[in-house]
Amino acid sequence: MKDLKRRNKLLLLWLAGMLFSVQAFAQSITVNGVVKDNLGEPVIGASVLIKGTTTGTITDFDGNFTLQANQGDIIAISFIGYKTQELPAAANMNVILSDDTELLDEVVVIGYGQVKKDDATGSVTAIKPDKISKGITTSPQDMITGKIAGVNVVSTGGAPGAGATVRIRGGSSLNASNDPLIVIDGLAMDNDGIKGMSNPLSLVNPNDIETFTVLKDASATAIYGSRASNGVIIITTKKGSAGSAPRVSYDGNVSFGKLRKKLDVMTGDEYREYVTGLFGEGNLPYELGTANTDWQDEIYRTAISHDHNVTISGGLKHMPYRVSLSYTNQNGIIKTSNFERFTASVNLAPSFFDDYLKFNINAKSMVAWNQYADGDAVNAAVTMDPTRPVHDNSTNAFGGYYQWSVPAEFGDPDWTLTKNSLAPQNPVALLELKDDHAKSKSFIGNIEVDYKFHFLPDLRIHANLGADYSEGCQTTIISPYSYSNNYYGWNGDAYEYKYNLSGSAYLQYIKDFNDGDHVLDVMVGTEEQHFHRTGYSIGQGTNPLTGAAQDEQVKANTAYGYHSTLVSYFGRINYTLLNRYLFTATLREDGTSRFADDNRWGTFPSFAFGWKMKEESFLKDVSYLSDLKLRLGWGITGQQNLSAEMDFPYLPVYTANREFATYPMGDRYLTTSRPGAYNPNLKWEETTTWNAGIDFGFLNGRITGSLDYYYRETNDLINTVYIPVGTNFSNMLTSNIGSLRNQGVEFSINAKAISTQDFLWDLGFNVTWNNNKITKLTGGDDSDYYVATGGISYATGSNIQAHKVGYAASSFYVYQQVYDENGMPIENTFVDRNGDGVINDSDRYIYKKPTADVLMGLTSKMTYKNWDFSFALRASIGNYVYNDVLANNSNTSSTGVWSTSGFYSNALKDAVPLGFTGSGNFFMSDYYVQNASFLRCDNITLGYSFQNLFKTQAYKGIGGRVYATVQNPFVITGYDGLDPEVQSSSSTPGIDNNIYPRPVTFLIGLSLQF
Repeated sequence: MKDLKRRNKLLLLWLAGMLFSVQAFAQSITVNGVVKDNLGEPVIGASVLIKGTTTGTITDFDGNFTLQANQGDIIAISFIGYKTQELPAAANMNVILSDDTELLDEVVVIGYGQVKKDDATGSVTAIKPDKISKGITTSPQDMITGKIAGVNVVSTGGAPGAGATVRIRGGSSLNASNDPLIVIDGLAMDNDGIKGMSNPLSLVNPNDIETFTVLKDASATAIYGSRASNGVIIITTKKGSAGSAPRVSYDGNVSFGKLRKKLDVMTGDEYREYVTGLFGEGNLPYELGTANTDWQDEIYRTAISHDHNVTISGGLKHMPYRVSLSYTNQNGIIKTSNFERFTASVNLAPSFFDDYLKFNINAKSMVAWNQYADGDAVNAAVTMDPTRPVHDNSTNAFGGYYQWSVPAEFGDPDWTLTKNSLAPQNPVALLELKDDHAKSKSFIGNIEVDYKFHFLPDLRIHANLGADYSEGCQTTIISPYSYSNNYYGWNGDAYEYKYNLSGSAYLQYIKDFNDGDHVLDVMVGTEEQHFHRTGYSIGQGTNPLTGAAQDEQVKANTAYGYHSTLVSYFGRINYTLLNRYLFTATLREDGTSRFADDNRWGTFPSFAFGWKMKEESFLKDVSYLSDLKLRLGWGITGQQNLSAEMDFPYLPVYTANREFATYPMGDRYLTTSRPGAYNPNLKWEETTTWNAGIDFGFLNGRITGSLDYYYRETNDLINTVYIPVGTNFSNMLTSNIGSLRNQGVEFSINAKAISTQDFLWDLGFNVTWNNNKITKLTGGDDSDYYVATGGISYATGSNIQAHKVGYAASSFYVYQQVYDENGMPIENTFVDRNGDGVINDSDRYIYKKPTADVLMGLTSKMTYKNWDFSFALRASIGNYVYNDVLANNSNTSSTGVWSTSGFYSNALKDAVPLGFTGSGNFFMSDYYVQNASFLRCDNITLGYSFQNLFKTQAYKGIGGRVYATVQNPFVITGYDGLDPEVQSSSSTPGIDNNIYPRPVTFLIGLSLQF
């Protein structure tokens, strides 16, 4: 036993000695070093880190650093724009960082191919979606809002699954499409929605997107020719990695949306006091109610939504793969509104023969359900009498809801059964007595084949075959007890089907002569695309009193079909001289079925020049300048993308009549047809664009940016003009008459303001100025001619906007208001601008426009160790909005709150001081055109990243991130309406009426990588 104890003591002494020996061996040393670049200049702020630890420092102004380390440690030195160096710790270290040429060699996707970012000659912006500072992204366009100079994204409101209007450098057309061309994995899409899917981009899961590339000038877009006048957005989805093990990831979130702002209307008590003051005690035309109903509170709710995405990616030796599934359930803040969506995508990228033959196979599918809320409920909640209750069980005539009826003294002895169709409707009944839902299905798939010829590897052939199919059915069930405009209720379905078939192929030859002194890239190809859309409606209404069927729709009478075809031939030459001078020329020939034979084909050329000034001898050694490139471009693009209903504008065709234009045939009423106007001379719109730009970079790429000036002119505008009666089947004809121009300046800058071992601060800012002007509308010089647009609520058929020469498209066309000594508008008193002593339409004038003069975006992202904090701001300056809600509710006199048709209406508090009677043309006043400039915070996010969670010896653990986001937390604006950012539709921007409010949303999210 004693020997055992003795041996144990000796063992302990030996182990202690070994520990002391190891400690002596791993003794701490002081590392002194200096970091320079390959020109011998000190690198300021380089990160110096002991590999595998969080111990580190940064270099000072002379590139020096001091660090405590152990012998045997590996020191990692890194800085933006340079390759990371890993060296053994030593007492004295002299480190030379070499340029990271991969930053310059980074490729961007362009039309039919890709190019090194440093060699791009056109105005091209490529961004990768930010996983940290992204906010809520239900659709792809949410990921680029405010992020790219010259690109304006405005959602059509806060409805779940709502679409958005995207404009690149302003609109270039009046009646044709102003939407950019969307290309997803090489397949060009159309921009038309389907029943249940107003936004065609909804079928793409935002989590699947690898990059967005925006082509803005004609030198970049002309290769697409047709439909590229409004720019191109190329979406590339993610792929797996060859030879990597399967990886599973999850992204999910739960959100809570709340109404940000209500319109200020009178409460029940305030309304009783106001009405009594108008008529006098005991002289009310009809008894007021006793309730205090806040109708806006009754229709809005806290909306709980959730979103989940699962991805499996990896790759066999020669076949990367990626599979993703997602589920979205988004409730709207207006009761009954909901958007539910399943998406699935598969990508396979096999390669053969040492990568000489490559395939890229994409398949994406979506099934969505959309429950719509009746948009009229928004305005009804403002105008409905606040003294009335939500429910009234005294009669079953209206399903248990309070509704205004036609009193006996107004012609109906039994007013409990007769709806007063002129009265404000119970907004809760509007929502709950109407079931308006849609189901849509979509599939998009394509196969790309790329083959480098074995006998000539510089020559390759690329082919792409794809299809896009969508179908939707919208079912509308309106209760016979509903107070809607359909007197007998409705139960019907509307079906739509569309598909798009596309095939393209091109040959490309790329040859580098003499190590970059001469690089030639030649490409020629062809493409054909077919678009088809069909649909029909069925259904009928039922009289609740008699049970008789009313207003039946029959498939045979409502069916329609449209189709169009594009055939194209294109080519491009890129030539690089001495790695400094870049030349690009493209040519595309497009043929469309929308025009007659004589005008069917359009030719669209472009030229561009790039000068990499940084590579010149007089700038090459300027250490603080890391990039400087000049870009010049010119090109022509075409436009023939009219609405689907105008697929045959050059042919005499018959169109089904609307509403009640039917012919009795036995016990059925058949829809009649009418001849439509046509123009066999219709031809392509053409947009010519000039662009000059500079790309710059400083401090080894720590600061980068670009500055662009552009001038775009569209000629042969496809425009609607008046013609003499009898010369065609309509007094309106679609013709090529008119010109439009946009000019502007874009500036963007990105900087790593702070870059240390533990703290990183990224900043991005962009600003765009755009000026839009119509330069021609008719074949003559009539300065008074204008095209009315922008329908409003107050008077049926009234328009508040106009297209007029010398002004921006859709400018407001109004009377100039006269004000009293207190600054209040005088009803129907306007300035006699032409001095003829009469106030009439000749005194209207152009006053402001709905589009902004200046757009700005700012993003900020800070990371400290495992924490991150980010926010995104967006500003719009110089945009104006016609406050249709205020104008439509300005009659606050006794005739406004009480109608002779027998009902009370509430009023906006802002309208009460006006005291208008609702007569005349008061609603055409410039008083209602209000400055809607704003600063909006899109999102604020705080997150924490982790790794090696649940790590064991056999399991590497889970990495991920947990985060919290608030979306749309504040808007700073002087506009009085619900929201200054108004885009009711692509054809009537800037009119605020019945918009679905954008909510403030609080979100908690989790990302996991297994």
